[in-house]
Amino acid sequence: MRTGTQSIKRVLKPLLAKRDPPIGTGDWLAGVAIGSSGARRFRLFRPPDVKFGERLPLMVMLHGCHQDAKSFAASTRMNVVAARERFLVLYPEQDRLSNPQGCWNWFDTKSGLAYGEAALIMRAIDQVCLLYSADKERVGIAGLSAGASMAALIVTRYPERFKAVTMHSGIPPGTAHSSLSAVGAMYGRRSTKPLRESPGTTGVSWPPLLVIQGDSDGVVAPSNGRAAVQAWANAAGAMPGSSRVVQRGQRHPMTVIDFKHRGSTMATLVEVERLVHAWSGGAPNERFSDRKGPDASRMAWAFTAKQFK
Repeated sequence: MRTGTQSIKRVLKPLLAKRDPPIGTGDWLAGVAIGSSGARRFRLFRPPDVKFGERLPLMVMLHGCHQDAKSFAASTRMNVVAARERFLVLYPEQDRLSNPQGCWNWFDTKSGLAYGEAALIMRAIDQVCLLYSADKERVGIAGLSAGASMAALIVTRYPERFKAVTMHSGIPPGTAHSSLSAVGAMYGRRSTKPLRESPGTTGVSWPPLLVIQGDSDGVVAPSNGRAAVQAWANAAGAMPGSSRVVQRGQRHPMTVIDFKHRGSTMATLVEVERLVHAWSGGAPNERFSDRKGPDASRMAWAFTAKQFK
C-alpha cells in the first residue's frame, strides 16, 4: 500500500507544478483529477510558509457559469482570507466541452452526468489531501450559482466528507433533473422535493448549510435560497429563530435567520438587500462580483470554521 501511494505521488505531483503567478500571497498550483467520467483541471491555493507535516483545513470553491478557477478566485478573494486564516483553497474547473458556458451540470441527474462531475470533484479533493496533507476532517465546500447547486448535490451524496456547505445564489437539490427544468427552477417555477439520504449514507446527517442570496437577483429567484434552507431544516428537524438585520459599515444590509435543532444551527439564511446575481463583497471590476455587499468569503469561512470545533 505504501509503495502504491508513493507511485501515485510520483505520477500526480508534476501536474501540480506552478504555472501562473499566484492570486494572493502564497502558491497557485495546477492539477488534474481523472476518473471514470473523464478529467477536470483544478487549481490549489496554498498559504505561504506551510511547515513540513502541517495539516491545514481545506475549502473547496466551485465557480459559476462563465467563470473559471482563476476568475472565481479573483472575484471572491477567498485566497486573501486563506492566507490570513491559514487554510488551503481548492478550485475545481468545469470543462467547456462538458458545458459550453462553463456551468457545472448539477441538474443532469437523469443521465448521471451530475453524479460523474461530483465524483471528479471528490477525486480532486482526495488528490489534495494526499499530496498536500489537507486535513480530511476539516473540509468545507462553497459555490456560486451553478457551483452552489453542485456543492449542495455533492454534500448530499458524500455528507461524511464535509463539515459545512455554503450556497451562494444557488438552487437546492431535487428541484431540477434536466436543462429545461433547470431553467424553470432558476426562475422559481419549480418546487423542491424533500431531501433524502443517498445510497450508502444511512444514519449520516448532512453538514450545516449557509445560504447567501441577493433579494434583487434576476437570474436565480430569491425563493430558491429560502427553499434550500427550508429543505435542509426539514430534513434535520430544525426550527427557525427570529430574524435579525445586520449591516456592516456602508455595505448592503442583510437579514439573517438561523434554523436550529437542539441548540445546534443546522442552516442559516442570509438575504442581502439590493444584491443581484453576484458574489457578495467581491472584488471590484470582476464579473459576477458586488463589492458593496457583505463579505461572503469571510462569512463562508467563519461558518465553516465554526463546525471544526
